[in-house]
Amino acid sequence: MKLKLVVIGAILNLIIGFTAYNLQPTKINYNSSSENATFKRPPNFPEPSYDFEYYPVTPAGFKLGRLLFYEPLLSLDQSITCANCHQSFAAFSNLNFPVSHGIKQCAGSRNTPALFNLAWDKSFMWDGSVHDLRHTVNRAITNRCELAIDLNIVSARLQTTEPYPLLFDAAFKSVKISPERVVDALTQFMCAMVSSNSRYDKYARHERGADFTEVEKQGYVLFKKKCNTCHAEPLFTDHSYRSNGLDLQSGDYGRFIITNSPNDKFKFRVPSLRNVEVTAPYMHDGRFATLKDVMAHYSNGISQKTNPDIALINNGVTGLRLSNDDQTKIVAFLKTLTDKGFINDKRFQIP
Repeated sequence: MKLKLVVIGAILNLIIGFTAYNLQPTKINYNSSSENATFKRPPNFPEPSYDFEYYPVTPAGFKLGRLLFYEPLLSLDQSITCANCHQSFAAFSNLNFPVSHGIKQCAGSRNTPALFNLAWDKSFMWDGSVHDLRHTVNRAITNRCELAIDLNIVSARLQTTEPYPLLFDAAFKSVKISPERVVDALTQFMCAMVSSNSRYDKYARHERGADFTEVEKQGYVLFKKKCNTCHAEPLFTDHSYRSNGLDLQSGDYGRFIITNSPNDKFKFRVPSLRNVEVTAPYMHDGRFATLKDVMAHYSNGISQKTNPDIALINNGVTGLRLSNDDQTKIVAFLKTLTDKGFINDKRFQIP
């Protein structure tokens, strides 16, 4: 019995040691070359909202932003990076975590949003509390349940860490590192995250070899009939804030917290459905593990108590009333929105 306990203890120590080793921040290759990462609007996309004339994306700025995105010096205890919550393989969302987790496993209150096509957004966060992409960067770094650090401390750390002064000089023509320049570089990196080459996009552009299956075609027809009001093509969001009839499980009043308007109770940002296949779990509180769960909610799980959007009520009937077959077809279509090229693009992964 004693020998058995010793063996079990040894195995547990190996597992703990292996896990601890793999949780260490990955080493960055600071010598990675600058990428040709100027912003380009996809032909089937509208004009972006972001002011690229005033805040251009340059190869040197993009490279610096990419390094900073994976830099543990940006967290108070140097234990995590931006990429801990925004994982490239999950379209820069946080796979399988209902809510975000910052330093010391501090749990946030809402699901981590995916990061792509941010240049088309005019407001950010689930409740629309931020109106400038640069401010979202600032908030993530300083929030006590995220990276939890003052930007002046970040700047001071980077100033004494090679080769950052040279990298800032390349990007901003000065070796002086400031909070504004840290934010600027990260914003350049994030603005360049454009997802526009899913199978849907190739189908919409009539490209060769981009056909839909019959089930996907039927799902697309159903989607346009049932879902397109809020999740408008080609970005698959109308950038509005609506209540989708979730019950009060999370106790979160959404946009009401920002506006204090009774009409905004339970309203949350309509997220893009691009890459939705890989961004589980779903909703602002991450309550649904699968797209099947999401379909079931919209079909017959909507609560009248939480101010459901008018788009979810038809002739006095609440919910989209989708058959199991309809739900399967819509999910099949949603999977055509997965942009494997974006997810696997090495320009956005750790250098």
